[in-house]
Amino acid sequence: MKKALNVLLALAVVFGLYSCADDTIGTSISDTRLAIIEDSSFTITGQSVENNSLLSRTSVQLLGAIKSDGYGKLSSQIVTQFMPTYAIDTVGTNIHWLDSCKLVFKLPVTGAFTGDTLAPMKLNVYRLNKALPSPIYSDFDPKGYYDEEDLMASAAYSLSSSTICKEFDSNSMSYIYHREVEVPMPTDYARELFAKYCESPEVFRSPKEFAKYFPGLLITNSFGSGRVMNFTDTEFRVFYRKHAELSDTTDTIYGGVQQAYLASTPEVIMNNIISLEIDKSVKDRVASGEALVMAPAGYEVKAHFPVQDIIDAYKKASKGSMSVINKLSLEVPAEEIENEYSIAPPKYLLMVKTDMKNKFIEGDSLTNSKDSFYAEYNAKKKSYVFNNMREYVLDIIKNKGGIAPEADTYFTIIPMDVTIYTDYSSSYYYYYQSNPTATVTKIAPQVSVPAIARLRLDKANVKITFSKQSVL
Repeated sequence: MKKALNVLLALAVVFGLYSCADDTIGTSISDTRLAIIEDSSFTITGQSVENNSLLSRTSVQLLGAIKSDGYGKLSSQIVTQFMPTYAIDTVGTNIHWLDSCKLVFKLPVTGAFTGDTLAPMKLNVYRLNKALPSPIYSDFDPKGYYDEEDLMASAAYSLSSSTICKEFDSNSMSYIYHREVEVPMPTDYARELFAKYCESPEVFRSPKEFAKYFPGLLITNSFGSGRVMNFTDTEFRVFYRKHAELSDTTDTIYGGVQQAYLASTPEVIMNNIISLEIDKSVKDRVASGEALVMAPAGYEVKAHFPVQDIIDAYKKASKGSMSVINKLSLEVPAEEIENEYSIAPPKYLLMVKTDMKNKFIEGDSLTNSKDSFYAEYNAKKKSYVFNNMREYVLDIIKNKGGIAPEADTYFTIIPMDVTIYTDYSSSYYYYYQSNPTATVTKIAPQVSVPAIARLRLDKANVKITFSKQSVL
Protein backbone atom coordinates (compact mmCIF):
# COMPACT_ATOMS: atom_id res chain seq x y z
CA MET A 1 0.00 0.00 0.00
CA LYS A 2 1.32 3.40 -0.96
CA LYS A 3 0.15 6.44 0.91
CA ALA A 4 1.00 10.17 0.74
CA LEU A 5 0.35 11.63 4.16
CA ASN A 6 -0.87 14.86 2.61
CA VAL A 7 1.95 16.87 4.10
CA LEU A 8 2.04 19.77 1.67
CA LEU A 9 4.16 22.80 2.19
CA ALA A 10 3.69 25.58 -0.35
CA LEU A 11 6.82 27.51 0.37
CA ALA A 12 6.88 30.95 -1.22
CA VAL A 13 10.50 31.95 -1.01
CA VAL A 14 11.06 35.55 -2.03
CA PHE A 15 14.55 36.60 -3.07
CA GLY A 16 15.18 40.39 -3.28
CA LEU A 17 17.84 41.39 -5.81
CA TYR A 18 19.17 44.87 -5.18
CA SER A 19 21.03 47.01 -7.80
CA CYS A 20 23.49 49.78 -6.90
CA ALA A 21 22.73 51.51 -10.22
CA ASP A 22 19.00 52.01 -9.79
CA ASP A 23 16.05 51.44 -7.49
CA THR A 24 14.67 48.41 -9.38
CA ILE A 25 13.92 45.39 -7.16
CA GLY A 26 13.68 41.95 -8.78
CA THR A 27 11.71 39.10 -7.14
CA SER A 28 11.47 35.32 -7.66
CA ILE A 29 8.91 32.93 -6.14
CA SER A 30 9.46 29.19 -5.83
CA ASP A 31 6.67 26.84 -4.66
CA THR A 32 7.87 23.53 -3.23
CA ARG A 33 5.73 20.49 -2.49
CA LEU A 34 6.90 18.17 0.32
CA ALA A 35 5.16 14.85 0.79
CA ILE A 36 5.79 11.99 3.22
CA ILE A 37 5.37 8.68 1.38
CA GLU A 38 4.71 5.31 3.02
CA ASP A 39 4.94 2.16 0.92
CA SER A 40 4.07 -1.22 2.42
CA SER A 41 3.31 -3.15 -0.78
CA PHE A 42 6.06 -5.71 -0.20
CA THR A 43 6.07 -9.39 0.70
CA ILE A 44 8.54 -11.36 2.81
CA THR A 45 8.75 -15.13 2.50
CA GLY A 46 10.54 -17.84 4.46
CA GLN A 47 10.63 -21.36 5.86
CA SER A 48 11.72 -23.07 9.06
CA VAL A 49 15.06 -24.85 9.29
CA GLU A 50 16.14 -27.05 12.17
CA ASN A 51 19.21 -26.13 14.21
CA ASN A 52 20.07 -28.64 16.95
CA SER A 53 23.62 -27.43 17.51
CA LEU A 54 23.92 -24.09 19.31
CA LEU A 55 27.22 -22.41 20.06
CA SER A 56 27.49 -21.70 23.77
CA ARG A 57 27.47 -17.94 24.27
CA THR A 58 25.64 -17.54 27.55
CA SER A 59 26.12 -18.09 31.28
CA VAL A 60 22.47 -19.15 31.74
CA GLN A 61 22.29 -22.80 32.78
CA LEU A 62 19.27 -24.95 31.90
CA LEU A 63 18.69 -28.13 33.89
CA GLY A 64 15.87 -30.66 33.86
CA ALA A 65 13.49 -32.47 31.53
CA ILE A 66 9.94 -31.90 30.26
CA LYS A 67 7.56 -33.51 27.79
CA SER A 68 4.91 -31.19 26.41
CA ASP A 69 2.31 -31.96 23.76
CA GLY A 70 2.49 -29.24 21.11
CA TYR A 71 6.19 -28.69 21.82
CA GLY A 72 8.18 -31.87 22.33
CA LYS A 73 10.52 -33.62 24.73
CA LEU A 74 13.34 -31.45 26.09
CA SER A 75 16.19 -32.36 28.42
CA SER A 76 19.25 -30.36 29.42
CA GLN A 77 22.33 -30.90 31.54
CA ILE A 78 25.26 -28.61 32.30
CA VAL A 79 29.04 -28.69 31.93
CA THR A 80 30.98 -25.74 33.25
CA GLN A 81 34.41 -24.50 34.14
CA PHE A 82 34.81 -22.18 37.12
CA MET A 83 36.41 -18.85 37.81
CA PRO A 84 38.44 -19.23 41.02
CA THR A 85 38.60 -16.58 43.69
CA TYR A 86 41.82 -14.59 43.44
CA ALA A 87 42.60 -15.11 47.13
CA ILE A 88 41.28 -17.77 49.51
CA ASP A 89 40.99 -16.55 53.08
CA THR A 90 43.75 -18.28 55.08
CA VAL A 91 44.15 -15.69 57.86
CA GLY A 92 43.02 -16.92 61.27
CA THR A 93 41.82 -20.26 59.92
CA ASN A 94 43.23 -23.57 58.79
CA ILE A 95 42.29 -26.60 56.73
CA HIS A 96 40.75 -28.37 59.75
CA TRP A 97 38.37 -25.46 60.39
CA LEU A 98 36.64 -25.89 57.06
CA ASP A 99 33.30 -27.27 58.24
CA SER A 100 31.17 -27.69 55.12
CA CYS A 101 30.68 -26.62 51.52
CA LYS A 102 27.82 -26.29 49.07
CA LEU A 103 27.20 -25.90 45.37
CA VAL A 104 24.73 -23.02 45.12
CA PHE A 105 22.57 -22.40 42.04
CA LYS A 106 21.07 -18.93 41.64
CA LEU A 107 17.86 -18.38 39.71
CA PRO A 108 15.36 -15.54 39.18
CA VAL A 109 12.52 -14.96 41.63
CA THR A 110 10.02 -15.13 38.76
CA GLY A 111 10.22 -16.99 35.46
CA ALA A 112 12.75 -19.43 36.90
CA PHE A 113 11.26 -22.60 35.45
CA THR A 114 9.01 -24.15 32.84
CA GLY A 115 6.74 -27.03 33.80
CA ASP A 116 5.40 -28.41 37.05
CA THR A 117 6.75 -26.78 40.22
CA LEU A 118 5.92 -29.90 42.27
CA ALA A 119 7.46 -32.52 39.98
CA PRO A 120 10.07 -34.54 41.97
CA MET A 121 13.49 -34.02 40.43
CA LYS A 122 17.02 -35.02 41.38
CA LEU A 123 20.44 -33.91 40.14
CA ASN A 124 23.90 -35.49 40.17
CA VAL A 125 27.25 -33.68 40.26
CA TYR A 126 30.38 -35.15 38.67
CA ARG A 127 33.91 -33.81 38.50
CA LEU A 128 35.33 -33.47 34.97
CA ASN A 129 38.65 -35.21 34.35
CA LYS A 130 39.81 -33.21 31.32
CA ALA A 131 39.41 -29.72 29.91
CA LEU A 132 36.30 -28.83 27.94
CA PRO A 133 36.73 -28.08 24.22
CA SER A 134 36.38 -24.58 22.82
CA PRO A 135 34.20 -23.77 21.00
CA ILE A 136 31.59 -26.01 22.56
CA TYR A 137 28.08 -26.73 21.26
CA SER A 138 24.73 -27.82 22.65
CA ASP A 139 25.08 -31.31 21.13
CA PHE A 140 28.35 -31.89 23.03
CA ASP A 141 28.79 -35.46 24.29
CA PRO A 142 30.38 -35.50 27.79
CA LYS A 143 31.33 -39.18 27.51
CA GLY A 144 35.03 -39.50 28.23
CA TYR A 145 35.14 -36.23 30.16
CA TYR A 146 34.01 -37.73 33.48
CA ASP A 147 33.80 -41.00 35.39
CA GLU A 148 30.24 -42.19 36.07
CA GLU A 149 31.50 -43.92 39.21
CA ASP A 150 32.96 -40.67 40.57
CA LEU A 151 29.75 -39.12 41.92
CA MET A 152 30.53 -36.03 44.02
CA ALA A 153 27.00 -35.17 45.16
CA SER A 154 23.34 -35.91 44.57
CA ALA A 155 20.31 -33.95 45.75
CA ALA A 156 16.63 -33.27 45.12
CA TYR A 157 15.96 -29.82 43.70
CA SER A 158 12.82 -27.76 43.19
CA LEU A 159 11.52 -24.23 43.34
CA SER A 160 9.80 -24.94 46.66
CA SER A 161 13.08 -26.02 48.25
CA SER A 162 14.87 -22.84 47.17
CA THR A 163 15.38 -19.82 49.41
CA ILE A 164 14.83 -16.18 48.48
CA CYS A 165 17.92 -14.02 48.98
CA LYS A 166 18.74 -10.39 48.33
CA GLU A 167 21.83 -8.45 47.31
CA PHE A 168 22.34 -4.70 47.35
CA ASP A 169 22.94 -3.24 43.89
CA SER A 170 24.96 -0.02 44.01
CA ASN A 171 23.91 0.85 40.46
CA SER A 172 20.17 1.02 41.16
CA MET A 173 20.69 1.75 44.86
CA SER A 174 18.22 -0.97 45.73
CA TYR A 175 18.06 -4.64 46.68
CA ILE A 176 17.85 -7.28 43.97
CA TYR A 177 16.15 -10.53 44.91
CA HIS A 178 16.94 -14.02 43.63
CA ARG A 179 16.40 -17.64 44.62
CA GLU A 180 19.07 -20.17 45.60
CA VAL A 181 19.11 -23.95 45.39
CA GLU A 182 21.79 -25.53 47.60
CA VAL A 183 23.51 -28.88 47.05
CA PRO A 184 25.72 -30.17 49.91
CA MET A 185 29.19 -31.16 48.69
CA PRO A 186 31.99 -33.23 50.27
CA THR A 187 34.05 -31.16 52.71
CA ASP A 188 37.17 -32.93 51.47
CA TYR A 189 36.73 -31.05 48.22
CA ALA A 190 36.92 -27.69 50.01
CA ARG A 191 40.00 -28.84 51.89
CA GLU A 192 41.63 -29.92 48.63
CA LEU A 193 41.12 -26.44 47.17
CA PHE A 194 42.39 -24.81 50.36
CA ALA A 195 45.55 -26.93 50.32
CA LYS A 196 46.13 -26.27 46.63
CA TYR A 197 45.88 -22.53 47.20
CA CYS A 198 48.39 -22.66 50.07
CA GLU A 199 50.75 -24.69 47.88
CA SER A 200 50.30 -22.83 44.54
CA PRO A 201 48.33 -19.57 44.86
CA GLU A 202 49.32 -18.57 41.31
CA VAL A 203 47.03 -21.31 39.95
CA PHE A 204 44.03 -19.36 41.27
CA ARG A 205 45.08 -16.16 39.54
CA SER A 206 44.59 -17.51 36.04
CA PRO A 207 41.34 -19.19 34.91
CA LYS A 208 43.30 -20.96 32.19
CA GLU A 209 45.80 -22.46 34.65
CA PHE A 210 43.05 -23.28 37.13
CA ALA A 211 41.16 -25.22 34.42
CA LYS A 212 44.22 -27.43 33.98
CA TYR A 213 44.08 -28.30 37.68
CA PHE A 214 40.28 -28.43 37.96
CA PRO A 215 38.48 -28.80 34.57
CA GLY A 216 35.01 -28.24 36.02
CA LEU A 217 31.76 -30.06 36.77
CA LEU A 218 29.02 -31.96 34.98
CA ILE A 219 25.53 -31.51 36.47
CA THR A 220 22.88 -33.94 35.23
CA ASN A 221 19.18 -34.46 35.84
CA SER A 222 19.35 -37.96 37.30
CA PHE A 223 15.68 -38.47 38.16
CA GLY A 224 12.29 -37.04 37.24
CA SER A 225 10.63 -35.18 34.41
CA GLY A 226 8.21 -32.30 34.25
CA ARG A 227 10.34 -29.22 34.85
CA VAL A 228 13.36 -27.38 33.49
CA MET A 229 14.95 -24.65 35.61
CA ASN A 230 17.13 -21.81 34.38
CA PHE A 231 20.00 -20.92 36.69
CA THR A 232 21.80 -17.62 36.23
CA ASP A 233 24.91 -18.46 38.24
CA THR A 234 26.59 -21.29 40.13
CA GLU A 235 28.91 -20.85 43.11
CA PHE A 236 30.97 -23.18 45.28
CA ARG A 237 30.75 -21.81 48.83
CA VAL A 238 32.85 -22.89 51.78
CA PHE A 239 31.82 -22.42 55.44
CA TYR A 240 34.56 -22.24 58.06
CA ARG A 241 35.67 -20.97 61.46
CA LYS A 242 37.97 -18.00 61.90
CA HIS A 243 40.07 -16.79 64.83
CA ALA A 244 40.17 -13.07 65.53
CA GLU A 245 41.92 -10.98 68.21
CA LEU A 246 39.52 -8.44 69.67
CA SER A 247 42.16 -6.82 71.89
CA ASP A 248 45.55 -7.57 73.41
CA THR A 249 43.90 -9.83 75.97
CA THR A 250 40.72 -10.99 74.23
CA ASP A 251 40.14 -13.12 71.19
CA THR A 252 37.32 -15.21 69.75
CA ILE A 253 36.50 -17.77 67.12
CA TYR A 254 33.77 -16.90 64.65
CA GLY A 255 31.74 -19.73 63.17
CA GLY A 256 29.76 -19.83 59.96
CA VAL A 257 32.11 -17.57 58.01
CA GLN A 258 31.69 -18.20 54.29
CA GLN A 259 33.55 -17.53 51.07
CA ALA A 260 32.81 -18.37 47.44
CA TYR A 261 35.88 -20.25 46.24
CA LEU A 262 34.54 -20.76 42.70
CA ALA A 263 31.83 -19.31 40.42
CA SER A 264 30.62 -19.81 36.87
CA THR A 265 31.12 -16.53 35.01
CA PRO A 266 30.93 -15.34 31.38
CA GLU A 267 34.74 -15.51 31.19
CA VAL A 268 34.90 -19.31 31.45
CA ILE A 269 33.48 -22.12 29.32
CA MET A 270 29.89 -23.10 30.16
CA ASN A 271 27.56 -25.19 28.05
CA ASN A 272 24.03 -26.56 28.12
CA ILE A 273 23.88 -30.07 26.67
CA ILE A 274 20.45 -30.00 25.04
CA SER A 275 18.36 -32.79 23.59
CA LEU A 276 15.09 -31.85 21.91
CA GLU A 277 12.68 -34.30 20.29
CA ILE A 278 10.25 -32.07 18.41
CA ASP A 279 6.58 -33.05 18.71
CA LYS A 280 5.11 -34.61 15.58
CA SER A 281 2.36 -31.99 15.43
CA VAL A 282 5.03 -29.27 15.27
CA LYS A 283 6.94 -31.09 12.53
CA ASP A 284 3.73 -31.47 10.56
CA ARG A 285 3.11 -27.70 10.73
CA VAL A 286 6.60 -27.02 9.41
CA ALA A 287 6.14 -29.62 6.66
CA SER A 288 2.96 -27.81 5.58
CA GLY A 289 4.92 -24.60 5.09
CA GLU A 290 4.38 -22.75 8.36
CA ALA A 291 7.32 -20.62 9.55
CA LEU A 292 7.99 -21.68 13.15
CA VAL A 293 10.66 -20.56 15.58
CA MET A 294 11.49 -22.84 18.51
CA ALA A 295 14.04 -22.79 21.32
CA PRO A 296 16.34 -24.08 22.54
CA ALA A 297 18.01 -25.99 19.67
CA GLY A 298 14.80 -26.16 17.67
CA TYR A 299 13.73 -24.13 14.63
CA GLU A 300 14.88 -20.87 13.12
CA VAL A 301 13.47 -19.22 9.99
CA LYS A 302 15.37 -18.45 6.81
CA ALA A 303 13.63 -15.52 5.11
CA HIS A 304 13.91 -13.69 1.81
CA PHE A 305 13.65 -9.94 2.37
CA PRO A 306 12.38 -7.88 -0.60
CA VAL A 307 15.04 -5.18 -0.42
CA GLN A 308 15.45 -4.91 -4.21
CA ASP A 309 11.71 -4.36 -4.64
CA ILE A 310 11.90 -1.67 -1.96
CA ILE A 311 14.81 0.11 -3.66
CA ASP A 312 13.16 -0.07 -7.09
CA ALA A 313 9.88 1.32 -5.74
CA TYR A 314 11.70 4.09 -3.90
CA LYS A 315 13.66 5.12 -7.00
CA LYS A 316 10.56 5.08 -9.17
CA ALA A 317 8.60 7.24 -6.75
CA SER A 318 11.56 9.61 -6.33
CA LYS A 319 12.24 10.17 -10.01
CA GLY A 320 12.58 13.89 -10.80
CA SER A 321 12.55 14.91 -7.16
CA MET A 322 14.70 15.04 -4.07
CA SER A 323 13.94 12.21 -1.64
CA VAL A 324 15.24 11.08 1.74
CA ILE A 325 14.53 7.70 3.34
CA ASN A 326 13.23 8.23 6.86
CA LYS A 327 12.55 4.70 8.06
CA LEU A 328 12.44 1.04 7.06
CA SER A 329 10.73 -1.43 9.38
CA LEU A 330 9.39 -4.97 9.49
CA GLU A 331 6.50 -6.05 11.71
CA VAL A 332 5.88 -9.79 11.95
CA PRO A 333 2.71 -11.05 13.66
CA ALA A 334 3.27 -14.11 15.87
CA GLU A 335 0.82 -16.88 16.56
CA GLU A 336 1.01 -18.71 19.86
CA ILE A 337 0.97 -22.50 19.60
CA GLU A 338 -1.14 -24.40 22.10
CA ASN A 339 0.91 -26.78 24.24
CA GLU A 340 0.75 -28.54 27.58
CA TYR A 341 2.91 -26.15 29.63
CA SER A 342 1.84 -22.87 27.98
CA ILE A 343 5.29 -22.46 26.42
CA ALA A 344 5.24 -18.94 25.01
CA PRO A 345 6.82 -17.22 21.98
CA PRO A 346 10.49 -16.20 22.33
CA LYS A 347 10.92 -12.89 24.13
CA TYR A 348 13.47 -11.74 21.54
CA LEU A 349 14.26 -12.54 17.93
CA LEU A 350 17.50 -11.82 16.09
CA MET A 351 17.34 -11.11 12.36
CA VAL A 352 20.80 -11.44 10.80
CA LYS A 353 22.02 -11.89 7.23
CA THR A 354 22.23 -15.63 6.71
CA ASP A 355 25.82 -15.58 5.44
CA MET A 356 26.86 -13.60 8.55
CA LYS A 357 24.97 -15.68 11.13
CA ASN A 358 27.88 -17.83 12.28
CA LYS A 359 30.25 -14.86 12.39
CA PHE A 360 27.72 -12.91 14.47
CA ILE A 361 27.30 -15.66 17.06
CA GLU A 362 30.95 -16.75 17.15
CA GLY A 363 32.03 -13.13 17.53
CA ASP A 364 29.65 -12.57 20.44
CA SER A 365 28.38 -9.61 18.41
CA LEU A 366 25.71 -6.98 18.97
CA THR A 367 23.28 -5.79 16.32
CA ASN A 368 24.44 -2.92 14.09
CA SER A 369 21.23 -1.94 12.20
CA LYS A 370 22.95 -2.69 8.87
CA ASP A 371 23.09 -6.48 8.67
CA SER A 372 21.62 -7.51 12.03
CA PHE A 373 18.61 -6.41 14.07
CA TYR A 374 16.63 -7.61 17.09
CA ALA A 375 13.01 -7.29 18.13
CA GLU A 376 11.14 -7.85 21.39
CA TYR A 377 7.83 -9.69 21.49
CA ASN A 378 4.84 -7.44 22.13
CA ALA A 379 2.38 -9.66 23.98
CA LYS A 380 -0.50 -7.20 23.51
CA LYS A 381 -0.07 -6.79 19.76
CA LYS A 382 1.27 -10.36 19.39
CA SER A 383 4.02 -9.27 17.04
CA TYR A 384 7.71 -8.47 16.65
CA VAL A 385 8.83 -5.15 15.15
CA PHE A 386 12.29 -4.77 13.64
CA ASN A 387 12.92 -1.03 13.52
CA ASN A 388 16.03 0.87 12.52
CA MET A 389 16.54 -0.97 9.21
CA ARG A 390 17.25 2.30 7.41
CA GLU A 391 21.04 1.86 7.36
CA TYR A 392 20.62 -1.55 5.75
CA VAL A 393 18.86 -0.20 2.66
CA LEU A 394 21.00 2.97 2.52
CA ASP A 395 24.16 0.86 2.44
CA ILE A 396 22.93 -0.93 -0.70
CA ILE A 397 21.87 2.33 -2.36
CA LYS A 398 25.02 4.28 -1.52
CA ASN A 399 27.72 1.62 -1.63
CA LYS A 400 26.38 -1.04 -4.04
CA GLY A 401 24.80 1.07 -6.75
CA GLY A 402 21.29 0.25 -5.60
CA ILE A 403 21.66 -3.37 -6.71
CA ALA A 404 21.29 -5.80 -3.80
CA PRO A 405 23.64 -8.81 -3.90
CA GLU A 406 21.80 -12.06 -3.27
CA ALA A 407 23.52 -12.42 0.11
CA ASP A 408 21.94 -9.14 1.22
CA THR A 409 18.43 -10.47 0.62
CA TYR A 410 18.51 -13.56 2.86
CA PHE A 411 18.13 -13.34 6.64
CA THR A 412 17.90 -15.92 9.41
CA ILE A 413 15.48 -15.21 12.25
CA ILE A 414 16.56 -16.84 15.52
CA PRO A 415 15.20 -16.95 19.09
CA MET A 416 17.74 -15.16 21.29
CA ASP A 417 18.49 -14.30 24.89
CA VAL A 418 19.19 -10.58 25.19
CA THR A 419 20.99 -9.13 28.22
CA ILE A 420 20.17 -5.50 28.97
CA TYR A 421 22.10 -3.38 31.45
CA THR A 422 20.17 -0.53 33.04
CA ASP A 423 22.24 2.40 34.24
CA TYR A 424 20.58 4.35 37.02
CA SER A 425 23.48 6.73 37.60
CA SER A 426 22.65 10.42 37.77
CA SER A 427 24.39 13.41 39.32
CA TYR A 428 21.03 14.29 40.86
CA TYR A 429 20.17 10.77 41.98
CA TYR A 430 19.66 11.61 45.64
CA TYR A 431 17.54 14.68 44.92
CA TYR A 432 15.48 13.89 41.85
CA GLN A 433 14.15 10.82 40.15
CA SER A 434 16.84 9.38 37.92
CA ASN A 435 16.31 8.64 34.23
CA PRO A 436 17.70 5.12 33.71
CA THR A 437 19.23 4.21 30.38
CA ALA A 438 19.11 0.68 28.99
CA THR A 439 21.98 -0.78 26.96
CA VAL A 440 22.09 -4.18 25.27
CA THR A 441 25.27 -5.92 26.42
CA LYS A 442 24.82 -9.45 25.07
CA ILE A 443 22.82 -11.34 22.44
CA ALA A 444 23.10 -15.13 22.43
CA PRO A 445 21.07 -18.14 21.16
CA GLN A 446 18.14 -18.70 23.51
CA VAL A 447 18.60 -21.38 26.14
CA SER A 448 17.05 -19.62 29.13
CA VAL A 449 13.55 -21.09 28.68
CA PRO A 450 11.71 -23.20 26.09
CA ALA A 451 9.83 -21.13 23.49
CA ILE A 452 7.77 -21.69 20.36
CA ALA A 453 5.72 -19.55 17.96
CA ARG A 454 4.51 -19.34 14.38
CA LEU A 455 5.71 -16.29 12.47
CA ARG A 456 2.98 -15.07 10.14
CA LEU A 457 5.24 -13.93 7.33
CA ASP A 458 2.18 -13.94 5.07
CA LYS A 459 0.79 -11.10 7.19
CA ALA A 460 4.08 -9.28 7.79
CA ASN A 461 4.24 -5.54 7.16
CA VAL A 462 7.39 -4.33 5.39
CA LYS A 463 7.20 -0.53 5.30
CA ILE A 464 9.45 2.16 3.92
CA THR A 465 8.83 5.81 4.75
CA PHE A 466 10.52 8.62 2.82
CA SER A 467 10.22 12.35 2.23
CA LYS A 468 9.78 13.55 -1.33
CA GLN A 469 10.31 17.16 -2.34
CA SER A 470 9.38 18.49 -5.78
CA VAL A 471 9.29 21.97 -7.29
CA LEU A 472 6.00 23.11 -8.78
